Amino acid sequence: MPLDFLTGGSIILLLLALFIIISVFLGVRIVPQSQKYVVERFGRLRAVLGPGINLIVPFIDTVAHKVSILERQLPNQRQDAITTDNVLLQVETSVFYRIMEPEKTVYRIRDVDAAILTTVAGIVRSEIGTMELDEVQSNRGRLTTKIREAIADVVDDWGIVVTRAELLDVNLDEATRAAMLQQLNAERARRAAVTEAEGRRRAVELAADGQLYAAEQEAKAKRVTADAEAYATGVIAEAIAKNGLEAAQYQIALAQVEAMKKVAEGQGKQTIVLPAQLMDAFGDAFKMLKGKL
Repeated sequence: MPLDFLTGGSIILLLLALFIIISVFLGVRIVPQSQKYVVERFGRLRAVLGPGINLIVPFIDTVAHKVSILERQLPNQRQDAITTDNVLLQVETSVFYRIMEPEKTVYRIRDVDAAILTTVAGIVRSEIGTMELDEVQSNRGRLTTKIREAIADVVDDWGIVVTRAELLDVNLDEATRAAMLQQLNAERARRAAVTEAEGRRRAVELAADGQLYAAEQEAKAKRVTADAEAYATGVIAEAIAKNGLEAAQYQIALAQVEAMKKVAEGQGKQTIVLPAQLMDAFGDAFKMLKGKL
């Protein structure tokens, strides 16, 4: 009889110890640094447990969701978009996000990844639809910023923070690509023609400048010659004014001598007939020259 009592008491103690162990096991929750636990009580949200040791009411509170708060990358998504100038583009996007408020994520959205991808697709189409092709190509950084801001406003109700949203690639359809290549070749040909025309015009301008310079130099030479002749004429006129008839006769005699010198320098054999007055002119010239000396 005592043996049976001791056996019954031991069983009770054993069950009590087991109950305590199970209660401690269920009531103490150690949450990893990379996760948060969502605790429910009778099906309703009770608390969100952060990293570390946490206590809950055993058998009443339960951990309904274990949510990772690490940054996640969604699969790269390709989608079509049309610009305002009716160009069909194929856009590739990449999105990174983190869950900051698990209680919103688990109770407000069923498939968060699919929801984010759908949201990104709609925002990309909407933003590209307000831009022309040239703007999309030249302002990809600004477009990426707009997409990131628009996504952040939408996913805030889901307890999510979009850390990065990148526009990885923008491709054209084959017809548009061929048309743009043809336009590019035409633009290159036009630039080459303009460059060639500019070269010809510059060559004409340089030739005209050269001719103008030559004409100016020739005019300067003629002006110098004219000034010299005018100076010589002035000297002769001054001599005539001072010496009267003798100076005039002296100049005439010199001119006749110079003329005969040019005749004597002719090629071949020729007969030179000297007028009788020529010797008198020589004599008069020598006399006047002697008188000047």
